[in-house]
Amino acid sequence: MTSDPDRLRARLRADLTTAMKARDKEAVAALRSVLASFDNAEAVPVPAPATGPPASSEYVAGTSVGLGSAEVARRELTLDDLRTVLRAQIDEGLAEADTYAAHGRPDDADRLRRQVDVLRTYLG
Repeated sequence: MTSDPDRLRARLRADLTTAMKARDKEAVAALRSVLASFDNAEAVPVPAPATGPPASSEYVAGTSVGLGSAEVARRELTLDDLRTVLRAQIDEGLAEADTYAAHGRPDDADRLRRQVDVLRTYLG
């Protein structure tokens, strides 16, 4: 059974495909951006370097050795986490649209507001 976060991502990806086929530039940009933000939010923080000499291979200095030594499991985001990232994207888009409008670029401001409108449909 798929979880709610997986369903939201699947819906976003399906809608991205639809938007690409329809050549809807604003929807494509908004959906790609929010999917990338989800991926970035899943990244784990880089640990502080260990004291002492780093493990290395004979071919590349400073690399980890051993099968899977450089792999780290990504964070698993809940539906609430995804919605928080989505809200942050919406807030950023609105703030940037206001900045564009204040600097005499109403077309760019309108474009960003249309992208925000696309993202708002996924909060419900």
